Amino acid sequence: MKIAIIIPAHNEEQCIHLTLDSLVQQSLAVTQIVVVDDNSTDRTFEIASSYSTSLPIKVVKRFSSAENVPGSKVIQAFNYGLAQIDRASFDLICKYDADLIFPKNYIEEVVARFSESETIGMVAGHCSILKNGHWEMENQNNPDHIRGALKAYKRECFQQIGGLQASIGWDTMDEMLARFYGWEVLTIPELHVKHLKPTGAAYNSRSKYLQGEAFYKMRYGKVLTFITAAKMAWNKKQFNLITDYLKGYQLAQKKNLAPLVTEEQGRFIRTYRWNGIKSKLGV
Repeated sequence: MKIAIIIPAHNEEQCIHLTLDSLVQQSLAVTQIVVVDDNSTDRTFEIASSYSTSLPIKVVKRFSSAENVPGSKVIQAFNYGLAQIDRASFDLICKYDADLIFPKNYIEEVVARFSESETIGMVAGHCSILKNGHWEMENQNNPDHIRGALKAYKRECFQQIGGLQASIGWDTMDEMLARFYGWEVLTIPELHVKHLKPTGAAYNSRSKYLQGEAFYKMRYGKVLTFITAAKMAWNKKQFNLITDYLKGYQLAQKKNLAPLVTEEQGRFIRTYRWNGIKSKLGV
């Protein structure tokens, strides 16, 4: 398989060399890597460019706001990198963060899973974070959820879901739309990637309502939004998030923001979520 990896990077001089080192050491080589230096003020560009002799890498600069708006900035940078390649010539398109350390067999294992069936549209391992001196699985809502940090798509699946939306919640919506169109979304439980900066570490207080906005844009509805908000707050042990998420939903509703999915897709997402809740309750 021909594999393209796009890595958005903003001020990642402390981490990006570790990510690229781990890609150099892969048991299965990738075809193309594009690093998008997204308005960095450090040595991100120079460090990434230094790998030109050891990786099939292209490093490009993008000028944008320094503010990290969840879901928007990173996907805009990703889409900028995507425009640098001929998508039709690749079998897999990957969006990876610049703060990951991949095990040597990561790409090989992901490709093996894609090769198992024509209906497999997305594959990834799991993120682990350093906690109390030990690498532990990063807490997440569902074991079948692929973290936004390490997405890999079959090209046809990526095209059918319409690419990635520059909005908070993009890394849930992509999976839901893949399932809506009949694609399988797979995670590999034993395949762990070291995530050097936990998810959401760079988010600021202005971002706290955006998750609720994402629930609105995906047509969750009020009840499902409340249940999901409570579960996420419980997992993070930050119970004030329930209020933040619900207020974000209400603000989006008041502004009458345009949903990111159709009514039919929204019904599918709600049914999928409710079925997951019922199965956990043994109903």
